[in-house]
Amino acid sequence: MTYAPYPALRLRRTRASAWSRAMHAENRLAPSDFLWPLFVTEGTGVEEPIGALPGVSRWSVDLIVARAKEAREAGIPCLALFPNTQPNRRSDDGAEALNPDNLMCRAIRAIKDAVPEIGVLTDVALDPYTAHGQDGLLDHTGYVINDATIDVLIGQSLNQAAAGADIIAPSDMMDGRVGAIREALEEEGHANVQIMAYAAKYASAFYGPFRDAVGSRGLLKGDKKNYQMDPANSEEALREVALDLAEGADSVMVKPGLPYLDIIARVKDAFAVPVFAYQVSGEYAMIEAAAAVGAGDRDALILETLMAFKRAGCSGILTYHALHAARLLNG
Repeated sequence: MTYAPYPALRLRRTRASAWSRAMHAENRLAPSDFLWPLFVTEGTGVEEPIGALPGVSRWSVDLIVARAKEAREAGIPCLALFPNTQPNRRSDDGAEALNPDNLMCRAIRAIKDAVPEIGVLTDVALDPYTAHGQDGLLDHTGYVINDATIDVLIGQSLNQAAAGADIIAPSDMMDGRVGAIREALEEEGHANVQIMAYAAKYASAFYGPFRDAVGSRGLLKGDKKNYQMDPANSEEALREVALDLAEGADSVMVKPGLPYLDIIARVKDAFAVPVFAYQVSGEYAMIEAAAAVGAGDRDALILETLMAFKRAGCSGILTYHALHAARLLNG
């Protein structure tokens, strides 16, 4: 590719004014790019601020509905729900995940009754329900059993779909779970329920505040490295994505976000499918901490990091900054 030499070509020409910068922008952010993760807790009229996530709270079901109405007004198309399951409802087998009246299912029904035009994405994994904090069932050595876990994940997925979930998002990283869930959804008449597979979910140090939010940090025994991906690997991510797509995933997710922009770009280039990223709790907390000590302008940091996901190839971003960012963009 040949370009005219300076001064015939001056790249600063198109940057000289705001209207020209807007006209030449290669990527744009809109509220419709955001999925808003929300934490659900028991009670009525309950808001529980999460210390590790300044500005983020757990909400009771009635107040989750209020958040859904705010999302609708801001132009955010979808909510991602995560339950804070009470300790007495946790067990080694995560049986509460199969309860049709569990916290997640009640929140789904309440949102779809009050704000039916908002999409609801539900997390499928057992860590919010297990007494040991792992994403699946354990054998006698503490190893997470793949195939037995899938059987429970199928039941969890059908439970959430029956409650009205629009997108099932398996975050457990068990091999083969996407195909099994897709088959079960089809058999049970949920043909239009999407699967957004956490296809490249890394064993990351950035998840700490999330575990506080869902009440699993103090419960977790060991780590999740035998099923979540090694941060050193990228070719493996492409294999994971290829398998999930072959099994029926409608879209795929990379998690965490900013430390893995290279993975997002490679997945988009290789497969040309909808790719989503989760700007996880640790990323959110870092932005808030930086802004709090004057290390950067909060609004500018938020919008620049979200634009980075779009530039890398994301169709959408799960971010705790969703409502604030949407309001900034709406002016």
